[in-house]
Amino acid sequence: MALIQEQETTIALVGNPNVGKSTVFNALTHLRQHTGNWPGKTVATARGAFTYHNRRYTLVDLPGTYSLQPGSAEEEVTRDYLQSGEADVTLVVADATCLERNLALVLQVLETAWPVVVCVNLLDEARKKRIEVDLAALQDRLGVPVVGSAARGGVGLDSLRQVLEDAALRPLPRPERPACGHCAGCGCCRTAATMAQAAAIAREVVSQDEETVHRRDRLLDRLLTSRATGIPVMLLLLAGILWLTMAGANVPSELLAGLLFSWQEPLRGLLQGLGAPWWMEGALVDGVYRTVAWVVSVMLPPMAIFFPLFTLLEDAGYLPRVAFNLDHFFQKSGAHGRQALTMCMGLGCNACGVMGCRIIQSPRERLIAILTNAFVPCNGRFPTLIALISMFFVTGTGLWSSLASAALLMGCIVLAVAMTLWASRLLSATVLRGMPSSFSLELPPYRAPQVGQVLLRSILDRTLFVLGRAVAVAAPAGLIIWCAANITVGEQSILLHLAGFLQPLGELLGLDGIILLAFLLGFPANEIVVPCILMGYLSTGALTDYSSLAELHGLLTANGWTAATAVCALLLTLFHFPCGTTCLTIWRETRSVKWTALAVALPTAAGVVLCAGVHLVCG
Repeated sequence: MALIQEQETTIALVGNPNVGKSTVFNALTHLRQHTGNWPGKTVATARGAFTYHNRRYTLVDLPGTYSLQPGSAEEEVTRDYLQSGEADVTLVVADATCLERNLALVLQVLETAWPVVVCVNLLDEARKKRIEVDLAALQDRLGVPVVGSAARGGVGLDSLRQVLEDAALRPLPRPERPACGHCAGCGCCRTAATMAQAAAIAREVVSQDEETVHRRDRLLDRLLTSRATGIPVMLLLLAGILWLTMAGANVPSELLAGLLFSWQEPLRGLLQGLGAPWWMEGALVDGVYRTVAWVVSVMLPPMAIFFPLFTLLEDAGYLPRVAFNLDHFFQKSGAHGRQALTMCMGLGCNACGVMGCRIIQSPRERLIAILTNAFVPCNGRFPTLIALISMFFVTGTGLWSSLASAALLMGCIVLAVAMTLWASRLLSATVLRGMPSSFSLELPPYRAPQVGQVLLRSILDRTLFVLGRAVAVAAPAGLIIWCAANITVGEQSILLHLAGFLQPLGELLGLDGIILLAFLLGFPANEIVVPCILMGYLSTGALTDYSSLAELHGLLTANGWTAATAVCALLLTLFHFPCGTTCLTIWRETRSVKWTALAVALPTAAGVVLCAGVHLVCG
């Protein structure tokens, strides 16, 4: 065992955001990795391992950072880890297309850790932009090994492994580096000296045609970030993603539902064969299994489409442009511009959006983003929104009907964004007073997305992660729903008693008690709201499916639904308490019952007020 420990080497992986650090990490480890949080920090990290010449290397992927002078939790984690001396070698990844900016971090690392290896990545993109980097000259100026790579295509990785081995087994002596001579090492002086040194080195080792380097990116930015076209193009792209999600998820959802529900009766037969009592059979099959099957069949296909499309935009470098376009609106609301990114993540899943709020450095502004993320409808609310729009506001079938549905759904999202800004302004003016902080937003170069890695990352890191949490919440909820529907008190089930209790409030909001109860029962997963409504209307004792929207429309209208009812139900679908998975995530991020309760109350209050207003006007 001691021999194995002697042959292990720990490598710290450092770099600015958007330099291909994750690509280098994935290429070296071949995805043999695991993720987690640093102790006491809501900062994610990844660890992976690879073997080279019978020696095991553990790669610690530190958070992307621009500086080792900590201005955020991510930068603090990176600095503290490098200073701890736990790493045997530090690997700094730099971007060949903008080397000067990256060299500032390289110089800071050289003052903090040793031995150091520098990997100049994205050489293929640099060549396309007619940028040439003299790697030998850079190595001489820095005094450390420098390796060039194009990690996406696997170029330079063998040389990198060899250099890392040499650095671990035969490290170079650490040279004496002159200290800042202007003062006693103040932060501003050291930063200025580092930036000046980085600029001087870049001038020596980089040659480029200034006219053509960023021509393509500037042309695209004129379209995607200008005042005239930035927001319209952004809305069109989002509408396209929603339309593809809506149109593409229908058939897979039906097939998956058919598969999962086909196992229901064999499972029932198995329990009967084992002699299980009727109540256990009903609770496990009609309660737990049916609810979980419903959540998976309705939730998985849209997520499997939306998350990859969203990640493709992220990988192409577009999402920072979204934050740039919306920064002005969030600044006016007293919030942080990066909240635009977390809000977009909430469209896929509010739990992911809440976790994404870690990118906001200010605790006050991070909390605003967390508390308002549920104002944006997540993927789980789309089926209900789409069903209501298709049944009551768009008639007919075909391409034009689906486009009209997508346009109305886009309108719902625009309303949700407006309410997010309003809620952010309300919080920043009351319980979370303060001035919005300034921040530097990097607009990375546009790149062709890595489709394979995007699919893998979006499915593993987002889709399956969110689905796992949803199933963990849906299973016990299914048991509770079945018990409420099948245990009677007097002549009625607990479910109908609760619906009767909620009836006066439902009428005040232009709805009824069954609808309100369905939203409450949908707390584990928003996907089961409509099945709960059907279960209440039909008194079936289990979640109930519908064969077509026409059948569902007929059932709803038979129970008193009108266009005004549909509007109120649509508003409540947009604005109500976050699901159980998101509430759990909010508590984990804030460690506060008070803030979690406010995150629940704020969108719910907005939905109640809007529904009551519509009912007052239309009722």
